[in-house]
Amino acid sequence: MKKLSLIICLLVSVQMAFSQKKEKGWVSLFDGKSFAGWRVNEENPKTFSIEDGTIKVAGERTHLFYEGPVGNHDFKNFELKIKAKTLPGSNSGIFIHTGYQASGWPEKGYEVQVNQTHTDWRKTGSLYGVNDVKENLAKDDEWYEYHIIVKDKRVIIKINDKLAVDYTEPETLPEDRGKKRLSSGTIALQGHDPKSVAYFKDIRIKLLK
Repeated sequence: MKKLSLIICLLVSVQMAFSQKKEKGWVSLFDGKSFAGWRVNEENPKTFSIEDGTIKVAGERTHLFYEGPVGNHDFKNFELKIKAKTLPGSNSGIFIHTGYQASGWPEKGYEVQVNQTHTDWRKTGSLYGVNDVKENLAKDDEWYEYHIIVKDKRVIIKINDKLAVDYTEPETLPEDRGKKRLSSGTIALQGHDPKSVAYFKDIRIKLLK
């Protein structure tokens, strides 16, 4: 019995060490209970709420920006993991390298599309308007994971570990691109329209050099 107990303890210790090593460097941005560290803009703040440990998005256009202490909410090179779920016909988005603005569509940084069955042909995983995906890589009413990697001029987007986008930003960009480019900044979640309902949870970031 003592030998069996010792073996079980060793297995648990190995599993815990492996888990800690695997998760090393990852920091949670959402506590599942409050909007601590987050700031909703002034348009329609009721679009965002917390439901069963998730961020629920349902209502008029509005954006929720991370403004917490991690990395002083100014990320350049990083890995971001977010779990998302949409209801049929819904549209949302995840912005990177962006910054708080009181209203309107974020002008700074890139949007990663969240959309399976909305009328917009750009589907989940698209680097919106830059490197778009037409194929559905996820399903409505099911949780799926975004893994977004930003390193210097390169953006990699994976959906449930499947590569959606591998984009390298060119040195010269079109003049009409404006601030829609890689620089540094925070992340934001999008409330798109009253008919779109989406959920987000397990929001984690790993800062890279």
